[in-house]
Amino acid sequence: MSGEKTSGKKSKIKHIVVIGASAGGLKALSGLVSQLPLDFPAPLLIVQHISADASGDVLLNSLKQHGRLPCQHARSGDSIKPGNIYLAPSDHHMLVDKGDRLLITKGATENRSRPGIDPLFRSAAIHYRNKTIGIILTGYLDDGTSGLSAVQRCGGITIVQDPKDAEYPDMPENALNQMKVDYCIPLAEIGSILVRLASTKTGGNFPVPQDLLIEGKIAERVVSDLNAVNTLGDQVPFNCPGCGGVLWQIETKGSKLRFRCHVGHAYTAASLLAEQTSKIEETMWTALRMFEEKRNLLTTMAKSQTGAPAKMSKERTTLMQVHIERIRTVLLADDKATRSDTPK
Repeated sequence: MSGEKTSGKKSKIKHIVVIGASAGGLKALSGLVSQLPLDFPAPLLIVQHISADASGDVLLNSLKQHGRLPCQHARSGDSIKPGNIYLAPSDHHMLVDKGDRLLITKGATENRSRPGIDPLFRSAAIHYRNKTIGIILTGYLDDGTSGLSAVQRCGGITIVQDPKDAEYPDMPENALNQMKVDYCIPLAEIGSILVRLASTKTGGNFPVPQDLLIEGKIAERVVSDLNAVNTLGDQVPFNCPGCGGVLWQIETKGSKLRFRCHVGHAYTAASLLAEQTSKIEETMWTALRMFEEKRNLLTTMAKSQTGAPAKMSKERTTLMQVHIERIRTVLLADDKATRSDTPK
């Protein structure tokens, strides 16, 4: 993962555009590709958060209908060609690999998502460095912010949809809160900016920070060991919601809290909190079911009992009901701060 010349041949890609979107992405992405001419000189790689069981055909058909550029679901090993649009398939990460090729993996989720925006942006930044143009569009939470930072750290151009223009402003706002981007503009202006940037020559060669190389290898499933993650930060007293393993706090200058486990799951603080909340809720529902089943069994037993046994069963039934009401109170609490649009 040393950059554009790892294949031994000079890359034919002069610029590469990587785009991340979540809630509201169908409309935003369709509007963006409609602005691009048929001779657009760069490939576009798109991650739209979709559920694992979705085909992605709705987005594919919409982009074909509204845009002029050829559009397809990405396949591992496909050559990346200028003027083509590649969509990350459901339940898989889309990465770029040496030799201007795509790499589709079933790696661990990042920010509760697969496909994830950060893995794509990071891999593009590593391979294409200052040739990379990263774009964050509408969506909840903050997937993509770390990836956009990686693009910037490798000399690429960063673009964020103006939050006031976004249907769901969280993702653009989180990016703007953590970094100074090159462009913060309404969706309607992104196309013309892209045409100009993709036609501009790039110079120099930016070094790739070591931490990005390590995270890139983990995403490719090349590295999955404690030594690699130990170089990224220190262990923290939290468990990974994805696998139950230990988490490390990633130490990147200027970035907000991020966490990663050694098998590849990665979280921002917001996505980790959302996933913990989801796991707690799942556990609470299981507990509610078990308490209700125990109450029902005790009620049934009491009907055929007399004397002290019947009295004891009724007392235990009353206690079960107390626990049930407490759990219901917790489940009815609406924690809006940790909501996510990530499909389940």
